[in-house]
Amino acid sequence: MHLDVLELRKFYQQPLGGMVRRLLTQRIRTRWRNTQACRVMGLGFAVPCIGMFRGEAACLGALMPGGQGALVWPASGDVLSVMVDDAMLPLPDASVDCLLCVHGLEVSDRPPAMLREIWRVLAPEGKLLLIVPNRRGLWARFDTTPFGQGRPYSRGQLERLLMDALLTPLEWTAALYMPPLDRHWLMRWATVFERVGARLWPGFAGVIIVEARKELMGALPAGKPARGRTVLVPARGLSKTLNSLRGRFTCCWRG
Repeated sequence: MHLDVLELRKFYQQPLGGMVRRLLTQRIRTRWRNTQACRVMGLGFAVPCIGMFRGEAACLGALMPGGQGALVWPASGDVLSVMVDDAMLPLPDASVDCLLCVHGLEVSDRPPAMLREIWRVLAPEGKLLLIVPNRRGLWARFDTTPFGQGRPYSRGQLERLLMDALLTPLEWTAALYMPPLDRHWLMRWATVFERVGARLWPGFAGVIIVEARKELMGALPAGKPARGRTVLVPARGLSKTLNSLRGRFTCCWRG
């Protein structure tokens, strides 16, 4: 079950959420150091993390699942967010170079279909960066944060899901070793927790982060959805979003 988008925004506006955003963006930047020639998309609630690619990526957008709801993003300039069905994305085949999925897979009603759809929109050799709650971690056991919602995963479960969708895991890492408590003194030591936790208790991180590559096997994964794409756009605030994104996608993906 998706957490409401307003609750997600509220969490990331709090000190604990700000700390989470800083730690995750550090991990993401380690994997994607330069996106200047890349078409980058965020799926789920990825806006706290993909903002760093504004002005850098060749094309950027935020795809927010209908069960979660959507926000106008960014607050100024062209709207780059749209509400979608996470198993029927309104994007052309092979149109995304880098896709970041946060608060997406663990709350999806159809995880295999979602990953197959990600495979479809990724360009050949395109990369998926997936961030999900760790089944063994403390963060999955506390429902006071978004990482305590939905279905947490183990590394083995994620690997099987990715391989079934023809997505090959390339690099595994983790984050959020500190307890999920909103305590000022504790957050001051967040960086120390990350360093020590990665060495002493690597299997108990709050989230698993995996980068996977699209593989071309001569056929689409089983269960590929129909070519018609359904886009759900909320009545307030995003009425022009789809047209805005289509214009940008046409510019970025022409030829």
